[in-house]
Amino acid sequence: MTIDRDAMFRTVILALGIAAAGWFAGDGVARGRAGDRFVSVKGISERMAQADLAIWPLHVVTASNDLSVAHAQLEGNILKIRQFLAHQQIDTTQAELQDFSVTDAFANQYGGSDRATSRYVIHETVLVRSMQPLLVLKANQHLGELVTAGVVLSSGGEYGSGGPTFIFTGLSKLKPEMIAEATARAREAAEQFARDSRSQVGGIRQANQGVFEILPRDQAQGITEASQINKTVRVVSTVDYFLKN
Repeated sequence: MTIDRDAMFRTVILALGIAAAGWFAGDGVARGRAGDRFVSVKGISERMAQADLAIWPLHVVTASNDLSVAHAQLEGNILKIRQFLAHQQIDTTQAELQDFSVTDAFANQYGGSDRATSRYVIHETVLVRSMQPLLVLKANQHLGELVTAGVVLSSGGEYGSGGPTFIFTGLSKLKPEMIAEATARAREAAEQFARDSRSQVGGIRQANQGVFEILPRDQAQGITEASQINKTVRVVSTVDYFLKN
């Protein structure tokens, strides 16, 4: 039997090539799977903050069968409100008059004049804007003094219940520090997971800064963030880290 050495050589070379190709392909799959290993963690950062702006609408209402009398009463009540604010050390130059309206009960086609106690009802809002929320909070607690003075106030309308709205405007100053803290805490969580899984933390695969929230300091049913002068600022960042063996 004659052995074709050239054919055997070609067969050996082909076998080696197939084996090598299989090794490289297998190595590529292993590397690909290793690159897919990652952990998704969250980092939270919170700060206590106090409102630095207060918006306080005072809705005034007067009623009379004589329009001029009702209007005179309205002007007198607005004067009493300005005096009250000044007594509470609130800058009255920041108080604006808005939403003036007059209702004629006799002009209401769905109601007869015998149903109306007063023909004319006048509404107007004194909108207080103050950069001293603590003074507004204190003044709101003494609002009964206006009622004693004969000022009739109504609630509701465009500004909700009519109480002060407390706003925190310093969020932009807190953002850099809070983002850095949230990211650092996410890294700590990833490192803890890596230690537990006997891995090492690699680079960032994906990151989501998260949305900043301004929450009421005292979170309970019926309490809104806008009604509290003290608030909690929170951000939760989500970061995906690659894991290495």
